[in-house]
Order: sequence, then structure tokens, then C-alpha cells
Amino acid sequence: MTSSLIRVYLPATMPALAELRDKGAAWLPDGILAHAVTPGLREWYAEGDEEELEYVAFTHAAQEALVLLQRDPAAPRRRVVISADLPAAEAPSASRELGESGVRLAGEVPLSAIAAIHVDTEEAEADVRQAAAVVHIAALGDADAQFTVDGAEDHELAWYDPSELDQLLDGS
Repeated sequence: MTSSLIRVYLPATMPALAELRDKGAAWLPDGILAHAVTPGLREWYAEGDEEELEYVAFTHAAQEALVLLQRDPAAPRRRVVISADLPAAEAPSASRELGESGVRLAGEVPLSAIAAIHVDTEEAEADVRQAAAVVHIAALGDADAQFTVDGAEDHELAWYDPSELDQLLDGS
């Protein structure tokens, strides 16, 4: 019996993309979740279609990328989200809370499972820099910090095919 595949969004940084290229797999640091359309997200957004639910999960991963940038001050100030197709059993929900999209990955994600790579453009760097500096404060409910994080979210991430990984990294 084969397991159905789900789209999973991994928050990342440019140095994580370099590791993906060098090692052929991606993984998440401790305390960082991937995101997907979970039962809790589906139930919370009952009126949303599949595309809207995927966008919510993707946005949550982009927000989590800000946390990774805060942890790595040397990383270029660009959010990165890696989209991968994994067996559902390898990405169980991290929470049963309504509206939650977090999933815990069973292990590393091979390059062959990656469907796309999404990266902020150069124009977003100033807003992303400011958002990464206050993302932890925004998570505590600070409205001003959340406004700054929302400013980074106004930037759409550019889409890259996994085959473009070398060009993406060489051009950064």
C-alpha cells in the first residue's frame, strides 16, 4: 500500500539551500516546524478551497523562515520556503489546535522530493531584515512588531525550479 503525498513547506535560509545542494537533502533545525494543510487547518478554514489552504500553510512557513533568519544573523536577509511532496505519514500534524499548519518531519527531505524553491527578491531585504529582528516580539502579541512582520509579508517570494538551485545560489 502506498501512502498519499502531501505538499509540505519547509522554512529555510540561503545557507540551508547551500547545504541542500551540497548534501542532497534538507532538514529542519530543532524547534522549527514544516507546514502543510493539516486537518486542524482544514477545519479552521472550512470555507477555504485547497489553493487558499495551501497559501496559508506556505505563509506560515515564510513566517517561520523569519525565525531562522533571527537565529542566523550572517544569513542573507531573504526568506526561503522549500516546497516538497512527501508521504503523509512522514509529516504528521504537530498540533490538534484549530488553524494550525505545523507538521513534524520524520527525517530529512531528499532533493528528489522537492517541487519548488521560493526566495525573497533583493527588493524585500530591508523589510525582511526589520521583520526578522522583531518576529519573536510579534509572536508575543506586540502590534507594532506584527505590523513590521506584515511588511515583509507584502513581498511575494520568487519561484525557482529545483534544477535552478545552482544558479540561485551563485547569483545570491
